[in-house]
Amino acid sequence: MSWSARGKRWTYLTHRWLGIGGCVLMLLWFLSGMVMLFIGYPKLTPQERLAATAPLAASGLRGLDVLPPALQARPESVALRLLRGQPVYLVRAGKDAGAWSARDGRPLPAVDTATAAQSAAAFAGADAHAVAPVGEDRWTHSGALDPHRPLYRVEVGGPAPASLYVSSRTGEVVLDAPYAQQRWNYVGAWLHWVYMIRMQPRDPVWTWTVIVLSALCSIAAFSGVLVGVWRWRFQGRYRSGAKTPYTEPWMRWHHLLGLMASALVCTWIFSGLMSMNPAGLFSSERSGGAMDAYRGPPPSLDSAVAQPAHVLDALADAGFAPVELQWRRMGGALYALAFDRTGEVRVVNARLQIARQLPRVQVEQAARSLVAAPVLTATVIERTDAYYYARAAEAMNGAASRRLPALKLTYADPAATTAYIELATGDVVLVMGQRERVGRWLFNFLHSWDLPVMLGAAGTRQAILLLLSLGGTALCSTALVIAWRRLRRKFGAAPQRRHG
Repeated sequence: MSWSARGKRWTYLTHRWLGIGGCVLMLLWFLSGMVMLFIGYPKLTPQERLAATAPLAASGLRGLDVLPPALQARPESVALRLLRGQPVYLVRAGKDAGAWSARDGRPLPAVDTATAAQSAAAFAGADAHAVAPVGEDRWTHSGALDPHRPLYRVEVGGPAPASLYVSSRTGEVVLDAPYAQQRWNYVGAWLHWVYMIRMQPRDPVWTWTVIVLSALCSIAAFSGVLVGVWRWRFQGRYRSGAKTPYTEPWMRWHHLLGLMASALVCTWIFSGLMSMNPAGLFSSERSGGAMDAYRGPPPSLDSAVAQPAHVLDALADAGFAPVELQWRRMGGALYALAFDRTGEVRVVNARLQIARQLPRVQVEQAARSLVAAPVLTATVIERTDAYYYARAAEAMNGAASRRLPALKLTYADPAATTAYIELATGDVVLVMGQRERVGRWLFNFLHSWDLPVMLGAAGTRQAILLLLSLGGTALCSTALVIAWRRLRRKFGAAPQRRHG
């Protein structure tokens, strides 16, 4: 047998047995993917948090200088909001989370079940019941919740009954999971991401199981394309008069559907593999001190902007009603961000001047410290581009902030780094090197069809994705029937001979 014939035979066998082993999984991926177009994995978006928060009042507030010295040096980790009826400084910094009274600077008492129920009831505007501590469950795998663990799961009623998860460190609601969303997730994201075997936020067993399964299914899909092309008569016909050699209906439809949907199936299965970022393929190495250089040295807290009462009075004079204050430092300068219930934001500088965005010159000057290389270009973008764009709330990255206008900078480093900074907040929301840009195309684009022009035509995009997903579902369904018949023939009971 020639090497060519051996190669073809192994390709046939590879497609047959990997297809038998993976057809159920691929069918479930297509079915759950259709659900995910409309229902996402539970998360608490900034918009949901702000909408459920009461407005702040200036009376009785102490300044940032009442906080512990370590927090005074990192004011960007501090937010002020009402929690359980009192103004509270909340800390959300890396692996740390905590809460201090904004009236006297004392740490708040430990969160217990009664406190968790009170917070959940205030958030939902409904009665809370069935409070239970939980380290991690099927809806709380996100590593962003690690600083708040263990959590309290609180069931709330009302028009939209849900499970609310409350931080044991701060007492704030950090995730909401409506019951309807939970039910859909069992046939949606939870199923799609094979979360039934995930045991912890960083689970190497789950990670590599999904990588291996995705890789094997990718091989099954690509080998199927080769088999389908080899078996198709581009010139002439088979004895049956058809271009395909298969006369049995299931095999015939599998061949035809495979040829029509091959590009779709291959790209979706392969891009699903790329979503796992195998071996850190799409992660650039960057200095851990880049953000510290951008923020600059610890700021002085002597200015009026470090006194929330002064900030709130200035905002009230401007007709702005914030529900949350946050602080930032840029190049060593302190400023405050005020958010209202709709997510609108105002910038308050050290002189209590209020603006809708930071001066470009100030942001650009600080951004030169982000990367240890000269800035090649710095432009203000008013529209989204292929890398900087917002997604709907149900998307995996639907909570990511992408405000416009933004400052886009490119750097002359080996990775050709690009950074995007929101002018409304001064936050560095996206930094991409060559690896991240490749990952954006091999995963996000191929898997989600998320170019801004496509996202702008949301209805048309969803209709096309549903139609194509139905094609992939039909192909995997034929594969399932063929696999069942093959296994039944190979391992089923041998037919009994008749004795006559």
